[in-house]
Formats: sequence, structure tokens, C-alpha cells
Amino acid sequence: MKTKFLTITILIVFTAMSAVAQFNNNSSKTSFAVLGGVNFQNLNGKDADGDQLEYDLLLGYHGGVNAQIPVAPEFYFQPGLMLSTKGAQNPEGLEMALASKIRLSYLEMPLNFVYKAQLGNGHFMLGFGPYLAYGVGGKVIWESDSGSMEYDVKFKEGSNSDSSDIFYVRPFDAGGNIFAGYELPGGLFFQFNTQLGMLNINWENEFIPDDQSVLKNTGFGLSAGYRF
Repeated sequence: MKTKFLTITILIVFTAMSAVAQFNNNSSKTSFAVLGGVNFQNLNGKDADGDQLEYDLLLGYHGGVNAQIPVAPEFYFQPGLMLSTKGAQNPEGLEMALASKIRLSYLEMPLNFVYKAQLGNGHFMLGFGPYLAYGVGGKVIWESDSGSMEYDVKFKEGSNSDSSDIFYVRPFDAGGNIFAGYELPGGLFFQFNTQLGMLNINWENEFIPDDQSVLKNTGFGLSAGYRF
């Protein structure tokens, strides 16, 4: 699954670069942007018994930069680099790690294609594409009437636990982005983002026979940015 997804992503990038080389329009040029905003994230999937998870949305944030490269009239390739927090929460504390909150931080590379159409004095934007991400940190917090406990998140492949105070998650994530927004004439823009993770980030626990756990990142967010 990972190999197939990475192959498709590489083909998309090379196709975009080829289109850029063929697109000769002196009035179009590459631009750059800084952006940030809030995430409303969740973890979808199954617990160790194969039952559907019932976590709630967790508030997080994202921030970073992107480039906007013209590939055809009104169409652009938009690669970026973001720091994004994801995860989920469950006030009732499900059996899954007995966690009320799971916070995951990722370094993320979106590779979007964007359509921009004149609308009023600005431009309507519609974008889609894959993203690649790598986990860089996180915490699991369990709260109860008697107090709270906090565990570190460790991103690793494999199935060996070296500590009971660590929550393991696979480091690589990948999925798809869709967003829509509006860019003002001066470069200020706003957009609504949705994201669907395609990889199972669950760490295989060798101490649970027939572990059916599946974890996938999913969510939406609001962004504001400035393009120059």
C-alpha cells in the first residue's frame, strides 16, 4: 500500500513539473505563501476486538509554507511543508489505551493541484492532492476523578514495547487533501480544508492475540494565509 501510494505521488510530481516546463506564460510566475489555522481531527478505525472506535474531534493547529507553480491557465501545482497536530479525544475513556486525549504532531508535505477562477476582485480556489507525513511527537493523556496520567508517543515500526509508559504509533502517514477558499487581491486568503488518512498508523501489539486495531487520521480545518 505504501509503495503504491508513493509511486503514484512521484508520478504526480513529475507530471506537474513536466507541465510547468511546457507552460510558457510570462505573466505567470511562482509565488509563495505562509499560512496557519486550526484543525478538528479524529482517529477513525477499530479497536483490538474489531469494534468501531468512537472518539470525538480534537482541536489542534497547523502552520507552514507553500509554493504556487503555474502549470496551465488558472491551474497550479502547490507543494508545501506544514507542522500539523492531529489525534482524538474521548471524555468517557474507551478501552483503547484508556486515553481521554491522543495528541500527535506531524511534519507534513501536501502536494496539491489548485484551480483558481476570477470571482469579484479576487479568486475562488479549489484544490486537491495527496499528502505525505512523518510523526515527530505526541502525548497521550488519561484523566479521571482520582487524577491524570500522561504518556509519551513514540513513532516506530515493529511490535516490541520497551516501556509501559509509551504509546506507540507508526511514523509514516499519507492520504488525500481537498480544500476550497478565496484569495483577496492583496494576497490574503482563507480556505476550508478536509483531509482523509489512508494508512493504518496503528502499532502492532504482539501481546494482544488477533489484534484488529486500525487507526487512521481524518479531519478538517480552517486556514488563513498571505501569498506574495
